[in-house]
Amino acid sequence: MSEVIYRSDASEHHHYRKHQVFEVNEKEDNKRLDPKDAKLVMAHMYVAIVCLIIGGLAGLVQTLVRSGTLELPAGIGYYQILTVHGIILALVLTTFFIMGFQISAISRTTGTFSPLARRLGWTGFWVMLIGTAMAATMVLLNKATVLYTFYAPLQAHVIFYVGMALVIVGSWISAAGQMMGYFRYRKEHKGQKTPLISYMATINNVMWIVCSIGVALTVLLQMIPWSLGLVERIDVTLSRTLFWYFGHALVYFWLLPAYMSWYAVVPKIIGTKAFSDNLARFAFMLFLFFSIPVGIHHQLVEPGIEATWKYVQVVLTFMVVIPSLMTAFSLFATFETYGRRTGAKGLLGWLKTLPWNDARFVLPFIGMAAFIPGGAGGLVNASAQMDQVVHNTIWITGHFHLTVATAVILTFFGTMYWLIPHCTGRVLTKQLNKLALIQGYMWALGMSIMSGAMHFIGLFGAPRRSTYSEYGGSKVAAEWIPYQIIQAIGGTILFVSIILVVIIFIRLAFFAPKGHEPYPISTAMDEHLPTTKLVENWKFLLVVTIALILIAYTIPVSQMFIDPPPGAKGFGEGKLW
Repeated sequence: MSEVIYRSDASEHHHYRKHQVFEVNEKEDNKRLDPKDAKLVMAHMYVAIVCLIIGGLAGLVQTLVRSGTLELPAGIGYYQILTVHGIILALVLTTFFIMGFQISAISRTTGTFSPLARRLGWTGFWVMLIGTAMAATMVLLNKATVLYTFYAPLQAHVIFYVGMALVIVGSWISAAGQMMGYFRYRKEHKGQKTPLISYMATINNVMWIVCSIGVALTVLLQMIPWSLGLVERIDVTLSRTLFWYFGHALVYFWLLPAYMSWYAVVPKIIGTKAFSDNLARFAFMLFLFFSIPVGIHHQLVEPGIEATWKYVQVVLTFMVVIPSLMTAFSLFATFETYGRRTGAKGLLGWLKTLPWNDARFVLPFIGMAAFIPGGAGGLVNASAQMDQVVHNTIWITGHFHLTVATAVILTFFGTMYWLIPHCTGRVLTKQLNKLALIQGYMWALGMSIMSGAMHFIGLFGAPRRSTYSEYGGSKVAAEWIPYQIIQAIGGTILFVSIILVVIIFIRLAFFAPKGHEPYPISTAMDEHLPTTKLVENWKFLLVVTIALILIAYTIPVSQMFIDPPPGAKGFGEGKLW
């Protein structure tokens, strides 16, 4: 072998570890995705990496413009760039990556996709891609400068809304194909526990379908007729409520695949078993219950919704903390159990035993660490009194750059570094692993600088969704500018990290040495124990989920119909008249 293959999966763990904790099932470690399924996975990954390049460049430009160090040429608008950055990275990149990763996970653990399931996967892919192209074209033509949340009364061209609807519909089609694999396995293995990662993917798909109905309704029934001029005004309160019914669960649609990796992949990478299969399933069940009926906490400062219902959804929001804390306990219990079994002593001695020279572990671990302050910031945002201080400030932007752009995206990068070579029949070499470590540390540094400046200056009132301005020579605004320059420094480091991601991706997809990179799926310490029946009772799961949604939304939404506001006319470049 001309170059050492850099892996710390249990099958070759002796290269990097003095101790082997658990026996290895060589047959399972050598399993590969069906080439047809791998091709479908890679199609999603190619779109995701293109989105990363475009969205990352837009993010860099944003920080430079906002700091006053760059003026956009050729009539390009700051808010146009903001829309590109938000939608391409937060909606399109994540959806394509998640669908691709979940397809691989279900194919790997429940068996090769059936021809019908694979056709659904490809159909969903092309529908999403066509929708993305339609929406992106309108944004680039400055006919859909509606910011990340495409909030009314900002109005886009009808083609933008149709495109975004197709992205949602395409994801439903893809999710249906994935769930066919999961439920086929259940039928063929009655009475047996389903593979953990396929259960998690199915929970995420069900949550996604249920929550995205909200944004589909506002787009199809409100925004498309409004953008066509069929109605003059739009009910802004209703459209925003339907959006945030979707919008907060969207955060968990991003986050749960990262949790899938943390629970079911990372333990295998370090050479151990996950702490608890049953705890993981129970946590995902709670995420399904409590991630959707909480969207109104994004609307705490808006009129039109009674305070009682805002309070109810704040309480439900804090319920999501429970499965998050369960996840934190499970992960660190896994790490510490491994460390103790390899002879670690002292309170934190187990930390030294972890594979700090393996990018597949280090990048997700940094993501886990970032989610601690990110999650704490979420509690601030969901608290009615504290939200008054930070709601329309760049603190919020800093918060979701910690949660999504650090915890989630770094985990996605770490996942990509074994998933891409597994699908392409190549290996993560020692050289590429070192480059991946550099990329991960640069991302962490750049995001710490940028997000830290956003958090800090947000507490002093610096607004979000705003371009560079001296606000007529205001002394307060002048104090914000140095922090905006710091944000630009962090953004520049992040863009360099993106360049490294692209280089690694291209090498792993086309040029790395041929070989077999394992798909690391761990078993759990309690694998032999039966799972709680209710956790995989889908009738029970759906009934509880729908009941909580009805409790949280029936009365506030019905009040919007009983006593509707006058509505708002649209404004923006997307108007047709």
